[in-house]
Amino acid sequence: MSYVQGLKCRECGRETGLAAVHVCEFCFGPLEVRYDYDAMAGNVTHASIAAGPPTIWRYADLLPELPGTDPADRVDLGAGFTPLVPAPRLGAALGLEDLWLKNDTVNPTWSFKDRVVSVALTAARALGFDTAACASTGNLAHSVAAHAAGSGMSAYVFIPSDLETAKVQAAAVYGQHLVAVKGNYDDVNRLCAEVAGEYGWAFVNVNVRPYYAEGSKTIGFEIAEQLGWRLPDHVVAPMASGSMLTKIDKGFTELTRLELVAAAPWKVSGAQATGCSPIARAHKDGSGVVRPVRPDTIAKSLAIGDPADGYYALDAVERTGGAMEDVSDTEIVDAIQLLARTEGLFAETAGGVTVAVLRKLAAQGRIEPSERTVAVISGVGLKTLDAVADRVGPAFTINAGLDDFTAALSLSARAETPGR
Repeated sequence: MSYVQGLKCRECGRETGLAAVHVCEFCFGPLEVRYDYDAMAGNVTHASIAAGPPTIWRYADLLPELPGTDPADRVDLGAGFTPLVPAPRLGAALGLEDLWLKNDTVNPTWSFKDRVVSVALTAARALGFDTAACASTGNLAHSVAAHAAGSGMSAYVFIPSDLETAKVQAAAVYGQHLVAVKGNYDDVNRLCAEVAGEYGWAFVNVNVRPYYAEGSKTIGFEIAEQLGWRLPDHVVAPMASGSMLTKIDKGFTELTRLELVAAAPWKVSGAQATGCSPIARAHKDGSGVVRPVRPDTIAKSLAIGDPADGYYALDAVERTGGAMEDVSDTEIVDAIQLLARTEGLFAETAGGVTVAVLRKLAAQGRIEPSERTVAVISGVGLKTLDAVADRVGPAFTINAGLDDFTAALSLSARAETPGR
């Protein structure tokens, strides 16, 4: 059964019915999905969740699956239930004794966006849409194109024209309509808001955003379930719009309310690149005012200069006692390499931001060494190879002879010997 009751304004609290609408008609505040938690109590259990598939849809009762939706009609490529793995070598390098990585690089299109898109397009089809659309910094375009293709929908995906080549090609291969816009993400987003008003399409991060955003709760649900239905002490997540961080926090809140986990404090901390850090800046200067910026960073998947959920991310971090930090492009690349050589996990630049901020917060003493800490690695490094292109390559190039290899190996060993 569906426990979805409607939509509710996050600001004024006014309620409305289920529709493709994302702002309150009264105060223009953002809308979010409203659930019947009283009806859930006692019906949503560890057993009912375990009986579901090994995807985000094991948590269907906690997601905005509209009333009357047949599970067979879900837009589902198998997103979710990604590995939560201990990271002892990275933890040792950072001085953290109980560090874990939520590895969302293994989703169907290799980023966490598959979670939100699966939920959004399932709701969109239930609302009668046959065409999906989005404004994207790359990963969302890839995911929308793939999910639309896999479900027989049409899609229009809008991206900044200067995105990484791998992300452009990954979105284009599905044969959907890829629209490159001269400008940054905020320019693309403004255009999409206008297009959404003119065309009858389901824009996952515009008119169906209330449903879309709920998909990120599943990161929190999975972390808790994979820890034996226990909450972590601390989660560090990357921030673009700020939505993922707020929804992980919401997921923990819902699990606690339904007594699926024991009540315990948790902290959420946010990570941004210095070249696009409006939320972190508002936290660090204590103003609470998220001022738009013009992005200038290699972490293009986080390059949203006017973040829609910035204020709510600030609230979640401050309410839970977490922190926010930002890191330079050099620190991002250093962190990508550190993660790869310690844990064998190749993250895109957003993952580099998360690990670099994790490192900074640990050094500042804002993460206690004994805290059970989870870092969210949201996308795979093969999408942002340009970031490390001038840092990595062959150790040496030789002719195809044993003597050549032996000589090169000797030179390499001598170069690595201290004092030589």
